[in-house]
Amino acid sequence: MPSVIRCATVALLVSAFCQSLSAAPPNLIVIMADDLGYGDLSCYDGWIKTPRLDQLAAGGMRFTDFHSSGNVCSPTRAGLMTGRYQQRAGIPGVVFADPTRAVHYHGLQTSETTFAEVLSNADYATAAFGKWHLGYYPKYNPIHHGFGKFVGYVSGNVDFFSHVDQAGNYDWWHQDEHATEEGYTTHLVTKHAVKFIEDNKSKPFCLYLPHEAPHYPYQGPNDTPLRSVGGKFNNQGERKDIQAAYSEMVVEMDKSVGAVVDTVERLGLADNTLILFFSDNGANKNGNNGALRGAKGSNWEGGHRVPCIAYWPGKIAKASSCDELTISLDVMPTILAAAGVAKPDRNLDGIDLLPVMLEGKELGERQLFWNGKAMRDGPWKLIVGGKGAEKLGLYNLKNDLGEKKNVAEAQPDRVKTMLASIEAWKKDVSSGELVQPNKQAEERAKKAKDTAPRKKKVKK
Repeated sequence: MPSVIRCATVALLVSAFCQSLSAAPPNLIVIMADDLGYGDLSCYDGWIKTPRLDQLAAGGMRFTDFHSSGNVCSPTRAGLMTGRYQQRAGIPGVVFADPTRAVHYHGLQTSETTFAEVLSNADYATAAFGKWHLGYYPKYNPIHHGFGKFVGYVSGNVDFFSHVDQAGNYDWWHQDEHATEEGYTTHLVTKHAVKFIEDNKSKPFCLYLPHEAPHYPYQGPNDTPLRSVGGKFNNQGERKDIQAAYSEMVVEMDKSVGAVVDTVERLGLADNTLILFFSDNGANKNGNNGALRGAKGSNWEGGHRVPCIAYWPGKIAKASSCDELTISLDVMPTILAAAGVAKPDRNLDGIDLLPVMLEGKELGERQLFWNGKAMRDGPWKLIVGGKGAEKLGLYNLKNDLGEKKNVAEAQPDRVKTMLASIEAWKKDVSSGELVQPNKQAEERAKKAKDTAPRKKKVKK
């Protein structure tokens, strides 16, 4: 590991950044892994060798206390797009592929304002290649949320080769129409990302690259298709050596990051390009969350503390590290600030991290919330109804990163104050419950259930 510089203040970098603001607006690349754990990457002392991400960390800043705003796929993506807690957009949980569930008909409404819309209005070329998972229907497609180009899938996962989702539907899109395109998902999104950068080398661009890896089905690049339209299959995949497949998937994603960085450098754009890499939530049991407790789907640190790397040559100090409390909601205000573009006319829950990344400034203590069941207040973590623990838990992460020692009884006043903060937060974001077409969704789900083929009962 390179020597660690905690949020270093480098006057030369600040000066260079100020000069750059008067030059061409920077290019912005946001890369997100799917279900990648805090202890997976080698640059986080993990078990998978990821040389290209290691290079990115060595050339930029590695965050040690960065979090996804959700502990599963869709919520984090809604928060990332809007810079606001996903509950405000009415997407507190997964948007499922099953049409008999009402939430299947939910999605990111066009009344929301995304970072792509703001940047597009500021003459940025915008594109998304990969996983959307914010609505299954064309009206929710990325092209209706500010992305000029979209290639990828709209469900939670697809077969890496046949591009069939876990409900048995073909799910590969060019813009808002189905398209046939052969290839391994990671390779396809990388190909489109490279071409987009090449096509827009002469103007500012924002590339959103949400990878499928290492989400199931567990398929490496040398495997074969498993799912077919309307067929029966194991959603997880057929490989027995799942950890080996998981590793292969992460390695291919690492190569993809390398291809993107190589393209930026080959075109002479590196010094004017900010790259952010992180995961949408923690790993499940097939990955590794390091010393953290819990996994994907939980409100323990392992469910939402994720690796994050920021890279901007000449602006962000090399081999630097930051332990400030940060979250994926911060991405939108950060990239808008980097672009010199005003935030939308609504309150964002995230904050601009440029002072942290470029000047080494501290954020001060802040409060963050997960699902109305957990919150951070500086180093303190309160969790309500945590799986496998007491009904109420308070942990000081400064000396108990693994959330093993519950000190709630010894800190009754702190617990009371934090519980009040959670209740106030829940009330603040509750308006999002009315955003989705709930009545219509219930009706459509009931109709789908009534018309679905009946499963035959098996006689014992």
